[in-house]
Amino acid sequence: MKKALMMASVASMIDLFNMDNVKILQNMGFEVYVACNFEYGSITSQERVDEFRKELEHSGVKTFQLPVPRSITAVKDIIESYKLMKKLCQDNNYQIVHCHSPIGGVIARLACRGERKQGTKVIYTAHGFHFFKGASIKSWIIFYPIEKFCAKYTDCLITINEEDFIRAKGFRSKKVKYVPGIGMHTEEIKNLKVDKKAKRAEFGFLDDDFVLISVGQLSKRKNQEVIIKAIAGIQDKNVKLLICGLGEFEEYLKNLTKQLHLEDRVVIAGYRSDVKELLYVADCFVFPSYQEGLPVALMEAMAAGLPVVCSKIRGNTDLIEDGEGGYLVEPDDVEGFASAINKLYTDKEICNDMKKYNTKNITYFSYDNVKSQMIRIYGGISDG
Repeated sequence: MKKALMMASVASMIDLFNMDNVKILQNMGFEVYVACNFEYGSITSQERVDEFRKELEHSGVKTFQLPVPRSITAVKDIIESYKLMKKLCQDNNYQIVHCHSPIGGVIARLACRGERKQGTKVIYTAHGFHFFKGASIKSWIIFYPIEKFCAKYTDCLITINEEDFIRAKGFRSKKVKYVPGIGMHTEEIKNLKVDKKAKRAEFGFLDDDFVLISVGQLSKRKNQEVIIKAIAGIQDKNVKLLICGLGEFEEYLKNLTKQLHLEDRVVIAGYRSDVKELLYVADCFVFPSYQEGLPVALMEAMAAGLPVVCSKIRGNTDLIEDGEGGYLVEPDDVEGFASAINKLYTDKEICNDMKKYNTKNITYFSYDNVKSQMIRIYGGISDG
């Protein structure tokens, strides 16, 4: 039986962004293995990670623990992960190894150098290069040469936004493909039935509140603090904010909320398994990240018909045109975010127009479109 390995740094990368690819490979007749860090580093709860690993095993997927770290300074864990990955590939003779995330992608591609000579095909999906227009010089110095070097050990490099695709074409990967994201199950989101009033009541939101929702890891990169500061600049107390996610910035964001006396307007809800339902609790999606590839959270909000206020960065600009599906604001522009939120709060007609635009525009990023492209990539690379 043909074998394929799906590898990433952490389990949540597979759980949240790659289960469709696992199922595609299974349907194509592959025995699928998953290797990642199941013990720490995920952006979901450990309870969810443990449950996810059981789900994989129950569906016939073999799982392997790799101590892949989230930081490039954890050299010991990187070396150990490389050794384990190399042995895993030597023992199983995979036809396809599909790797994800910067550190995971480097480990996998270097570990598979020998196996590529025996016919293993290595696919790497870049979910957003760390080097991009506006990135720090440090990011360019560290990550650009690493990605360029590893590209020569890549049979197919997949990018999910236009900026990365243009840059990757200059690398030495055998093939470079653009795929519009991971494939949104748009109809599933559009057809959700949600008791909006009951869900709002869970957080103390009233019917006439204008609720903003932000979804993502609580981190410097996701930049939720700019929205909290923007809320402080909006006088109308009916404008509320719901933040969903886990991360190292949780205490900082809670303290900032207290400092700005926003405890009755900002809810930090932690990890939620019902995020898609919570989108229907909200009136607007806010997304102030400094860095994205092609953000799933933003695409889900579009599928749910929410107008958007987001940062003007790569990935976001692939999805939102300023003034159409939402407003684009520079990441650190607190007043800009507050102004854009106020526009939507005070103009229901604009909100309705943006809802129509987003639900129509998101169809290009649908699962059916992405699935057909991934089948062609997997089929073409395993045959050739």
